[in-house]
Amino acid sequence: MPIITGRKNVLAVYEDAAKKGWVIPCICSENLTTTEAILMAASEFAAEKGYDRIPITLAITNQYDHRSQSVFYTHTRYWAVGLALFRASIEILAEVFPNVDILIHLDHAQHDTDADLLDSDLSMFSSVMYDASTLPMEENIRKTKAYVERKGDELLIEGACDEIVDATGEARCEITDADKCERYMRETGVDIVVANLGTEHRASGQDLHYYYDAARAIKAKIGPRICLHGTSSVSNDQIAKLFDDGICKVNIWTALERDSAPALTEWTVKNVAKCGGAKLEQKLIDEGYLTASSKTGDKTDLQHFTTAARQEIVFGEMKKIVRGYLDLWYK
Repeated sequence: MPIITGRKNVLAVYEDAAKKGWVIPCICSENLTTTEAILMAASEFAAEKGYDRIPITLAITNQYDHRSQSVFYTHTRYWAVGLALFRASIEILAEVFPNVDILIHLDHAQHDTDADLLDSDLSMFSSVMYDASTLPMEENIRKTKAYVERKGDELLIEGACDEIVDATGEARCEITDADKCERYMRETGVDIVVANLGTEHRASGQDLHYYYDAARAIKAKIGPRICLHGTSSVSNDQIAKLFDDGICKVNIWTALERDSAPALTEWTVKNVAKCGGAKLEQKLIDEGYLTASSKTGDKTDLQHFTTAARQEIVFGEMKKIVRGYLDLWYK
């Protein structure tokens, strides 16, 4: 079965990855196009490299106030519907990509707003991030420990001793101290720790600095049990050797959306008449958004104005982005 659930089975996937020196990508999704792009990229990579199978983690947030991805998975904007669609789409697609071992992760599950979900049947998930990082350290430890005691026999549990900075806000947190991280892991009993290593969630560029020396100091205390969030905020050359730094899991989302958008924008502009008709093309020229040289004389075309056409552009770009991460970490 390509969907890996149950604590023992999930731990075995991580142990096997560690033997190979692999860092498992955990890629968030909030729509079917992204979900399928991730799985197809992984499947094609495995086939090309001659691997019988490779692991990939598909993740989604729920009532995380910075980005509720389950809400965006459905136009009903009901998170419960979106979450069900996310899980159902993976179950169906798992049969299409038998060379991919799929881990399903509930990311940034909030200790308060997601409390009912956290205590529900999570057997469909491989792991969960119990997020109490906005609380003072002592309360964070207390709540996370209690959750590990309730669910730790069923799931791989990830916790955060520090809140990762959000690029849309003004809060700034210190780089995670190794002693603090060791205490957090020891007292909570989590399997994986999210540490603040200089990256940011939802950053619009790739101009931040990943503090590998801080990661290695943490690794010396707790072993290779670190999850890196905010990966999209740093360039790929900074994160090429994460396994050596003690990183076993890397969360990614912003890069897929941010870096696929330009391709769709360019395609739409170059095909504006085919997408929207000659009247729209002329209107944009008259308003100064396009120049007279943009006028093509093309007519609207079914192959260009459909949702499927737009999704195909994004799908292709997302596959390339995922492939880039697999080339970095699955050598």
